[in-house]
Order: sequence, then structure tokens, then C-alpha cells
Amino acid sequence: MKKLINDPRDVVHELLEGLADTNPTIALLEGENVVVRSDLPDSPDARPVAIISGGGSGHEPAHAGFVGAGMLSAAVAGDVFTSPSVDAVHAAIRATAGPRGALLVVKNYTGDRLNFTLAAELASAEGIPTEVVMVADDVALRETLPADRSRGLAGTVLVHKIAGASAARGDSLERVTRQAREAAASLVTMGIALGSCIVPTAGQEGFSLGEREIEFGLGIHGEKGVRKAELMTADAIVDEILDTLLGHFDDSSKRVGLLVNGLGATPPMELAIVARRAIAKLRERGLRVERLWSGNFMTALEMAGCSLTLLPLDDTRIEQLDAATEVRIWPRAATVAEARHTRSLSAAPTTARASATRGEPDPVLQRAVLDVATCLIANESHLTRLDAATGDGDLGASMTRGAQALRDLPDAVFASPKVCLAAAGDTLRRAIAGSSGPFYATALLRAAQVLPEESAKAEDWSAALVAAQRIISEIGGAGPGDRTMVDALAPASDAFATAIARGEDALSALDQAVTAAREGAKATAEMLPAFGRAAYLGERALGTPDGGAFAVSLWLEALHDSLTRHSS
Repeated sequence: MKKLINDPRDVVHELLEGLADTNPTIALLEGENVVVRSDLPDSPDARPVAIISGGGSGHEPAHAGFVGAGMLSAAVAGDVFTSPSVDAVHAAIRATAGPRGALLVVKNYTGDRLNFTLAAELASAEGIPTEVVMVADDVALRETLPADRSRGLAGTVLVHKIAGASAARGDSLERVTRQAREAAASLVTMGIALGSCIVPTAGQEGFSLGEREIEFGLGIHGEKGVRKAELMTADAIVDEILDTLLGHFDDSSKRVGLLVNGLGATPPMELAIVARRAIAKLRERGLRVERLWSGNFMTALEMAGCSLTLLPLDDTRIEQLDAATEVRIWPRAATVAEARHTRSLSAAPTTARASATRGEPDPVLQRAVLDVATCLIANESHLTRLDAATGDGDLGASMTRGAQALRDLPDAVFASPKVCLAAAGDTLRRAIAGSSGPFYATALLRAAQVLPEESAKAEDWSAALVAAQRIISEIGGAGPGDRTMVDALAPASDAFATAIARGEDALSALDQAVTAAREGAKATAEMLPAFGRAAYLGERALGTPDGGAFAVSLWLEALHDSLTRHSS
């Protein structure tokens, strides 16, 4: 188990101390694992209705992260995935509530239900009016269990917001409770897990999944879901979740709020992909997504996966969900455009150059470019492995995107080598991200500037290759021996230029360039990296050739083989 913790038994209190240290709007309740608003009036008579929630820890930012004006008055933290005690809940009520009373928003798990309900009874007996709203928004078990036995999931935070806004407005306990209860009753949530999580005191995963297995309908305590399924695309997962949710959802208003909740280890990238499909699917069903919240709201430690929550909206709920709050992590805005905004750009320069070119495409030139593209695509996995050993592993995918873009070049650009290289530079600039795109785009554009307008001779191609290599070194700063693509490109350029200067034909010169590139790429395995992500590894990078240098040797060899086949 690898976690940034001290003693597993101290995790919860140290977590709360960290929150209090970093947020002056909250305070720790002495002697308890309870976080309260630091701005509450000292006089109980001046306090609004207190909104209190909590449960086991491990769901951060829930629940302590939602303490603040406009949301929760207090959050009660139990041990990881364990309900807090009755006394802790009772203490939170006494610390934050006055004569106007308190509302406890509780996720519908047995321990939480018992401890919060008993604490409410104790507080009421002391003269603090206290109500309880159970949130049971999980619909995954609705086919086998009655709704009142469903679990409380991420939809609970929307109840926090609605109740908190109502209390901040000065509403009575009766009104706050009614609005919270109605919201809780209309929520539907379902989750999906790609993996499990590790409870600090347990030190091992709660369940295991195969490489291509996922869990549908899980809770938020590291437990298994309703069923396992084969890994599928994000769109298919979203469709299946929404089909289940909509089977239990009152869509009569046609206005809906959508919560896309990460379970702890799901990056924003994937949540955005999920949100994109969920919006489209709901619109296909005739619903208007008027508010959307995406991010980590109620997690399960470091579990990979997400949940989707639907809430019917009306003007009152929208006002409450949009109301100002001092809670730092609550999104400042959650509005959704009626349709995705797009902007059109003017025609790319390549189009103008291509349209200005006269003549038929040169079949040799076009075939050579397409053969290079085919070679790069065929070697995607190998380039990925090389790059992953010393970098971020994106080289194979980048080269494949570039190759596919080359395949899509219009026929007209192949009528002239100069226009072809310029067009290739333009398209690679747009197709390849990271450092490879700018390097190849700049090199091709500089090479194009060297070539004549019409046909090119061997000397012209030699000058173009030299120019391309020099501009890469110039903008990147790397020279031979620095373990980069230059270690293949520079010797290849030198070998080609030397052979042409000796009077050898272009194909023979290219053969020598390929050999030089291969040897240069191979030699990078014993070079200490000076540039790029590999430089961070130092000697740990030794033993594996540089992926960028190897890619140069690949496309040079593909170019040579294509021209050789044509000449024969």
C-alpha cells in the first residue's frame, strides 16, 4: 500500500486538521472529528437553520469540503467508510444549531441512519428541533430492493446545496426540510467502477477486476457493484447508466440537472468525455440539461470510475443551486449551452497553395509519402514502447496521427516537391501534439523554402535535408550526442550530402543516409539524455534507444524502399 499518510489510525483527524489549516471559513470542533462553520454567530438565537451531514471519511471533498455559508453548517467525519458516532453527530448539532433547529442530511446506510437518527432524537429532547432527510438516490438496486433501502450516493451533495441555500435565505426548518426531502426523493444516481480502492487500515483492495472488467452499480465504500461487465467505450457505459437512470426518473418537467461525479482516480479528461455523451444522450431523449456539475464531489478514496446523477429542475431549484456560497470547491457556475459552440476558421494556407499548383500529381512523390505514412502506422506500438521507457509514451500515437494526416493530403500538392513539403508541414503542425509536431512542421517548411518551384535535383534534396536538420537543432537546442532525433537525422543528412558531393546517384546516397540513421538511432541507447522528458531520468534512460531517433530511421528507410521499388 502506497499512500501519503502517517499512522492509518490518525488519517481522519489529520485530514480535518489539514482542511482547517487551509480554509479560514471552517473550524474544528474540539474533541470531535467535526468541522463547523467558523462564522456562525456565538448566540444560538441568531443562527439560521443548521444543515448538518457527514458519514464515513474517504469521500472527500464530501462532507467536510462542503461546510460553509450557503451549504453545510457542520460535517461529522467517521473513520474511513465507517459511520460517525451518535455523540459526534449530537455535538455537531449543539455546536451549530439554535432555536430555529437543524436538518440532518443523511446517506441511507444502516450505520449513518441509526447514529444520525438517534442524535436527532437526543437534540430534539434537549429543545433543538431536529429533522432528518434520508438520501437514497442509488437506483442500481431498485429491481431487487425497495427505494427506501437504496444507498445514498453523490446526489447527496445537491441536497446539501438546496438545503443550504434555503437555510441561508432564512427559511424555516419546516420549509428547508420539505425542499430537501423533495429533492432527495427525485434524485437518481448510478455508478461505474474501473477498479477498487484501498482502505488505509486494511492495506489491500476491497475487490479485484480483470484488465477488461468493470463494475456497474457500485456504492461508495469500496464494495463491489451489482454486476461485472466487459470493458466498453465511454459512450456505451454512459448510455447504459442513463438508460437505467431514466427508467426511474420523473422527466415530466423536461428540465434536468446533471452531476458527473468522479470517484477519486478518474481524471478530468475522462469526466469531460462522459459529460459530453451524457448531455447528447439526454437531449436525444427530449430533456434540457440546464445545469451540469463535473468533478470530484463524493469519492471512494482512489477508486477509478464515476457516477451520474439526474435531478429534475424548476425555477426554485435552479435559484437554490445557483445561489452564492462560501464553499470554495462548489463550482462558480454550472450553466450549459443549448448547443455546443463552434467557430469556423478561414481556409488553411495549404488549400491556397494546393489550388495554385498546376499539373498532375507526381506518382513517385505521392507513393513515397504514402509509404512513409504506412510505415509509421505499422510501427505505432514499437514507437510507443520506446517512448514509454523514457518519456510519456505518446510518440507512437503522435506519429500515427501525423501519418493519417499525410494520407489525407489532396492530390494537387503532389504536383510539386516544394508545395508537397510545405503542405506536409502545415498538416503535421495541426495533427501532431507535443514536441514532435513543431519539429517536423518547422523542418518541412524550412526544407520547402530551399527547394525550387518545380522539379528538384539530388543536390536540392540534399540542401533541403541539411536545412531541415539545422532548424531542428536551432529551435530545440539539441546537437549530436544529446540523445534526440538529431542523432539519427544529422548523420543521415551528412551521409546523403557527402555521397551527392562525390557524384553518387540519389538512391545510393539515400541508402547510405538510412544506414547512418540506423546506426545513429542505435547509438542513442548508450547516450545520457540532455533534452526532453528522458533528461529527467539520467542514467535510468540508458539501454533503450531514443524513440524520436528511431522514428527518423523508420521513415528514411520507408522512403528509400519506396523509391527503390519504383526505380526497379
